[in-house]
Amino acid sequence: MTATPTQDASAAHWIYRLPKRWQPYAQLSRLDRPVGYWLLALPGWMGLAFAGLTLGYDLSDLVWTLLILIGAIAMRGAGCTYNDIVDQDLDAKVARTALRPLPAGNVTTRQAWTWLFIQVGIGFCVWLCLPLFAKLVALGSIPLVAAYPFMKRITWWPQLWLGMTFNWAFLVAVAIKTGGVNIPALVFYGGLIFWTVGYDTIYAMQDVEDDALIGVKSTARRFGKKIITGVGMCYLCSVALVITAITLTILQANFGALLFFWPFLACVLVGYPMHLRWQIKTLSRSGDQRALDMFKSNFWAALALFLGLVIIGYVFHGNIFEDFGGILS
Repeated sequence: MTATPTQDASAAHWIYRLPKRWQPYAQLSRLDRPVGYWLLALPGWMGLAFAGLTLGYDLSDLVWTLLILIGAIAMRGAGCTYNDIVDQDLDAKVARTALRPLPAGNVTTRQAWTWLFIQVGIGFCVWLCLPLFAKLVALGSIPLVAAYPFMKRITWWPQLWLGMTFNWAFLVAVAIKTGGVNIPALVFYGGLIFWTVGYDTIYAMQDVEDDALIGVKSTARRFGKKIITGVGMCYLCSVALVITAITLTILQANFGALLFFWPFLACVLVGYPMHLRWQIKTLSRSGDQRALDMFKSNFWAALALFLGLVIIGYVFHGNIFEDFGGILS
């Protein structure tokens, strides 16, 4: 049966040119909404870049970057498939999700489980490539993923759980490069959690009325009329924690470097907070009419933060300090 695009996906996407029997499986994996796997992969890339602040970069980082992307696509697809299996009865009652493959009858539950395990198998192959400690860290995501679909039934803060789940790749990537996870990395991870709570609250703005009718909880419903303020506070906490983590890392490496580089850091990192501020300003004018666009735009916020980390790491481990010292002498 031909898959019908959901409300938040484009009918022009390439998956709708696949053979008809393949389209529902691509929908289960949300391949027609690529922003999801980018929001899973980019924190992993940030983890490599963050670790590079102290260790620098080499060609192996490119290999890990590719493997993280493959793992993100596979495991995001597996997670979405699992979520759809658990939520198929609820999805049938919400206009935005009623056309998903399971409630629409385009695949059976058994077929969805089969597709889930195929994707998990791809993720497992990536997991086998990880160093031992990173393997152990990666396993910590399993209970988070398994419990997430049920959070919206028991807490007003399912977005907080999603934040812990979706940004776990950051900790895995730090473990890949450093063999451990230190306090600055945990602080940065906390910043990413607040970022996710913010952007997924924006996403949930689309479903507030339907969620209220069927009893699904979310931060969008919890914040109510103060939703813009709530998202703004989440974004403010994210920026504060990210900057704190970077500052702690450079302080540990070289106090003098931090004093010298503060103006440079401020310029390089400004894209991330400015993008988040733009989202808040846009939402304050248009509300949930632009919610989906603002949610998708977080790809650019994440990319700005990732590139900022790469630039800082590259400069910090280049010859700039020797050159600067030579000029002074």
